[in-house]
Amino acid sequence: MRVRGNPKAQVVQIGARLDAGTSAGVRARLHDAVDSGEGDLILDLSKLEMIDATGLGVLVGTHRRAFAGERRLVLRGVPPRIMRVLAVTRLNRVLRVEAEEAAVA
Repeated sequence: MRVRGNPKAQVVQIGARLDAGTSAGVRARLHDAVDSGEGDLILDLSKLEMIDATGLGVLVGTHRRAFAGERRLVLRGVPPRIMRVLAVTRLNRVLRVEAEEAAVA
């Protein structure tokens, strides 16, 4: 997971898996990114292949933490398979997804 920042936004690249095995480390890094930056927190999910309920919980928790810090969490490069999971769970209505990458296949 990489974090890049600029004055208007931070971009965090998420790896191939966001599940019970990886969520603790990812959660800590995302919370640090929320607490240490300004502007939008953009999660680049373009390499994400698998997400489970624990991973969805990490996204929701990060969204809430960002909102409390007056920031926005934005999902970028969401693969169609992951977008379907967000749609089925209706998290696509809660989490902001960049439109050009959000097509459900």
